[in-house]
Amino acid sequence: MPVVEINYSIDFLPFEKKDFHFDAIVIGSGPAGATVAHQLTLAGQSVVVLEEGPLVKAENFPESSFQAMTQLYRDMSTSMILGNCPMPFVQAKMVGGASTINGAISWRLPLHVYHDWLDQDPGLEPHLQWNDLQNIFNKIEFDLNIAPTDEKIAGPNNLLLKAGADLLKLENRPIYRNVKECEGLGRCLQGCPKRHKLSMENSYLRWAVEKGCTLFPNVKAQKIIVEYQKAVGVLFTTLSGDQITIKAKNIIVAASAVQSPSLLISSGIKQGPVGKNFQCHPGISMAGRFPTPVHVWRGATQGHEVIELCSQGIKFEALGYDRTIVAMRLKGVGKELMEDISQLKYWANWGAAIKAQAKGRVIPGRNRSQIIYSLTKDDLVKVRKAVRILGEMMLAAGATYVTPGVQGWHKKVLQPLIMAKFEKEVPLNPKLFTMAVTHMFGTCKMGSDPKTSVVRPDFRHHHIAGLYVADSSVFPTNIGVNPQTSIIALAHLCAKSVADATP
Repeated sequence: MPVVEINYSIDFLPFEKKDFHFDAIVIGSGPAGATVAHQLTLAGQSVVVLEEGPLVKAENFPESSFQAMTQLYRDMSTSMILGNCPMPFVQAKMVGGASTINGAISWRLPLHVYHDWLDQDPGLEPHLQWNDLQNIFNKIEFDLNIAPTDEKIAGPNNLLLKAGADLLKLENRPIYRNVKECEGLGRCLQGCPKRHKLSMENSYLRWAVEKGCTLFPNVKAQKIIVEYQKAVGVLFTTLSGDQITIKAKNIIVAASAVQSPSLLISSGIKQGPVGKNFQCHPGISMAGRFPTPVHVWRGATQGHEVIELCSQGIKFEALGYDRTIVAMRLKGVGKELMEDISQLKYWANWGAAIKAQAKGRVIPGRNRSQIIYSLTKDDLVKVRKAVRILGEMMLAAGATYVTPGVQGWHKKVLQPLIMAKFEKEVPLNPKLFTMAVTHMFGTCKMGSDPKTSVVRPDFRHHHIAGLYVADSSVFPTNIGVNPQTSIIALAHLCAKSVADATP
């Protein structure tokens, strides 16, 4: 029955019958869904994974970012968070989920975040043992070949970030990434055409299919079927519009911190703060013009990071893009803009992710879900500080000038002394900053109290038997670092909970 072959060809299974029965249905094929599917398949269960997007062969990953957004990203990355600082948010819509089009950045759950979670809810500890998590992280890092970026394939954009941070005496390091034999093609965000990134369709999901897991791509889960307070199946639609019902002993939702709560609410499963407690990592970036070529589209897409201020909720990263995205990030109009575009190879791009304190909510819609979210004053203080340090690092690394991209302030900054005045001269007005969001959390929060959480510490829904949630929506808070490895680790625990509860 599997529809994915090991050689990455795809054979669409004809839905000749209208009912299928499995031990487990997993909704979503990203890091959480792929991990749960792999673990349950290894445990001997019959598993089906439902994925709304297509399975794309590696050789068909587009080189152009715009084409990638059309083919691999949800809503062409046009979805917006509404609030005091409107921000686009980026999600994948394809087999492998975000793992296929992210920068492959891999972080363990920080210890201080773990302690924050237990301080908020001591009932989590029996199910989230630190030593157990470390053992799982060890396994993940082995499975996915997670290691620091090799300087040989880092490229100038990453090495310049290191140089600037070193000169300012800011702690920094090569980014740990889940890649194997990376050639520094600079195409992580479009999907690696040579399969060097061990994203889910090239690791856990593939391994699950090899062991007998079934994958249905291009199908949209419409409703979780509940009978007598027990989840018993899923209704989904195919590309042709057919409606198919599949049944299972357990349903595991792993569709993201946006789609997972939306599916629960649309299915009438509204108990607890589902859709609320939305948290994220708003990101801000800066471009700098250097006297020597940078070729930001070459080398590791994201190969170096500055971790000095992680304890303050700010993490800096090199950002690699193809030419189209680099051009979009330049400021100005007319001749000035055309001149900058003609010199694209001299531009570097770096960014900062903010561990924001703000909380919002997800509201399901007919065609797409809406997020309402506004940054707090403390969040804006971090944003403003991040912009200053980005500029100072670029100038220290030798940039001729930087473009902060903040309304009402200098369009170009040539001197560190001017950049140093940024925090004093720019007000805490969210409308002045241009930001975007990639990491989202908290909308199906785990916890011991059904009044303040959606799922239990073992990932079971508080009110609906046989229903689990396994993705970043269960995180009690955001974590300040890239969450992929932590999502996979918690998905391991979710799979164990499902397996242990299955007769």
